[in-house]
Amino acid sequence: MTLISIEHLNKSFGPSQVIVDLSLEVVEGELLTIFGPNGAGKTTLLKILSTLLSSTSGSVVVDGFDVRKSPVEVRRRIGVISHDTYLYRDLTAVENLVFYARMYDLSNRAERVREVIRLVGLEYYKDDRVATFSRGMKQRLSIARAILHEPKILLLDEPYTGLDLHASSILDRIIQEFDSRGVTRIMVSHDIEHGLRFSDRLLIMKDGGFVHDVRRSEIGSVEEYRAIYEELVGDRS
Repeated sequence: MTLISIEHLNKSFGPSQVIVDLSLEVVEGELLTIFGPNGAGKTTLLKILSTLLSSTSGSVVVDGFDVRKSPVEVRRRIGVISHDTYLYRDLTAVENLVFYARMYDLSNRAERVREVIRLVGLEYYKDDRVATFSRGMKQRLSIARAILHEPKILLLDEPYTGLDLHASSILDRIIQEFDSRGVTRIMVSHDIEHGLRFSDRLLIMKDGGFVHDVRRSEIGSVEEYRAIYEELVGDRS
């Protein structure tokens, strides 16, 4: 079943066109990884999917909801892990998660907050202010925030950047666990080796459009895919 449908998407910032007539369908439960050089349009695409940006033209439908017409419904279905943690520095870890639990109108707020705090290994720091956290701890709390409402879709923008080893292993486990739950995941990455580990489908983006789309099962080694990437993009990631 198609969960995300993008048709003839365009996005411009002034005279600069960042996404050019892009179309894509993502099926339910798929883990899709998008590679590409800086400026290819990867992060812009994720921001449009998560309703943080509006497209210039074209359509994006997420689980039957148009991102322009029904942004609240789309946000209920999406979790985002990115460079921006979307956390409030002056609130504690628990207070941050309770705030988001209220936003998502979760009925089991206290139970769910305890569950995700434990999942990311921050039980002993749950009452500490985020301002006192290390970068790795903030990223772990950001992971908890992203999965708090048990989203159907997880968007990951260079999710391993800045993670410590503990946080990286937690994220690996969550990505794999979400696979068994049938959660759809779209990850943007520069790290080809890491990106190939769990992916079902691999895309290469350049100059606002996709220049390569292949199933992971069709690619042999990391070196083989890196050679394809370098040939198409001319960027050694």
